[in-house]
Amino acid sequence: MTPVEDAETGGGPAAGATTAEEAGPDCPLRRNRDFLLLWSGASLSFLAARVTAVAYPLIVLWHTGSPLAMSVVSTAALLPLLLVQLPAGAMVDRWDRRRLMLVCEAGRLATVGSVALALAAGRITVAHLAASAFVEASLAVFYRLAERGAVRNLVHPAHLPTALAQNEARGRAAGLLGQPGGVLLQAAARWLPFAFGVFGYLVSALSLLLIHKVFQQESADRTGRRRMTTEVAEGIRWVWRQRFLRAALGYVAGTNVLFQMLALALILRIKEAGLPSATLAVVVGIGGVGGLCGALGGGRIQRRMRQRTLLIGGAVSWTLLIGAMGFTSEPVLLGALYAGTGFVGAVFNVGASVYQVRTTPDALQGRVAATAGLIGSGTNALGSFAAGMLLAAWGAETTIHTIAAAMAVLALFAVLAPDLKGEVTDDGTDTGTGSATRG
Repeated sequence: MTPVEDAETGGGPAAGATTAEEAGPDCPLRRNRDFLLLWSGASLSFLAARVTAVAYPLIVLWHTGSPLAMSVVSTAALLPLLLVQLPAGAMVDRWDRRRLMLVCEAGRLATVGSVALALAAGRITVAHLAASAFVEASLAVFYRLAERGAVRNLVHPAHLPTALAQNEARGRAAGLLGQPGGVLLQAAARWLPFAFGVFGYLVSALSLLLIHKVFQQESADRTGRRRMTTEVAEGIRWVWRQRFLRAALGYVAGTNVLFQMLALALILRIKEAGLPSATLAVVVGIGGVGGLCGALGGGRIQRRMRQRTLLIGGAVSWTLLIGAMGFTSEPVLLGALYAGTGFVGAVFNVGASVYQVRTTPDALQGRVAATAGLIGSGTNALGSFAAGMLLAAWGAETTIHTIAAAMAVLALFAVLAPDLKGEVTDDGTDTGTGSATRG
């Protein structure tokens, strides 16, 4: 991994603001007011997104009884990962990140508010849910890319691994609370998850208004005058030149598709067992604890293990854990196995985030993260659609075993792929070529 290098500033930070470097490494992260405001606001934003995300397919499945209808709405929520990422990355690098995040929160507030009102009035349709899921997820892409790029400018480089580990823990905690919370809220009243979304996005927007520091460095490249395609291509070319990164992203793309399939398979697994929908809250709740623990320890584990080791170990662990899920429908056991997959995934996510943010220049943060997101998660919609087809044809048990077998193939790929032997270490050395590379 390459240490973050200071970029030349054009106009400099806004009056009264301080850069991450000026805060100094001796100032603990817990006293970084602006980071805490961003972290807290984003926590509610991610929690709101998790609550609404789990509510969309549940409402469709329990109202229509159709796995295909459920997969249509889930696919609509995942399409932005394929269609929106690249232009979003260029806009995040071109526009003011704070203002962009405020627009995103306002848009998501209006979108989920419309769903809450429609459900309360009894006038909801699958088309409305699919459209709302697409819009909300599209704005989430912009928000996530801008927030990730902002962190580097709000904390000292020495605190970056800890900050990103806390961000991963935040996301896992949002899943731990949001997924079962979404299930329970929709069981109480169908519109409640989306009313909570309105609250979460509103608080997030208010926290952004209170932050003093600038969210990005000024540079000669951020002129906004070049064509969008030129800026997007620049980010793609940068990623393509990173041998390890592009191979790892191919691996991530495969695992993400499989986990999209697994998420829907677990919902049907609960329904096939004749259990109430609230049982899903038990499974995802226990699973969320594993993810949170992995995130909290991810920073320390990441500093002690190479990325390739995480990739191989993760795929092998996932194969065994997912395979075991196919043999039980007992909620606590399913939750424990799901917790194991979450622990491994959280550790890997922390390592991947630190690697990408450290090796990427600030002026390219949005575009590189978008390119990585497109490659790694852009095919998630295919996983959701394929899950609907397989679940309708085979049921949950056979589909879960198929997912485990596919994960075993990815583990073999991680062992044999030559480009996964060439990651960049903290001193800037490419372990595959022995040459020094710089972000």
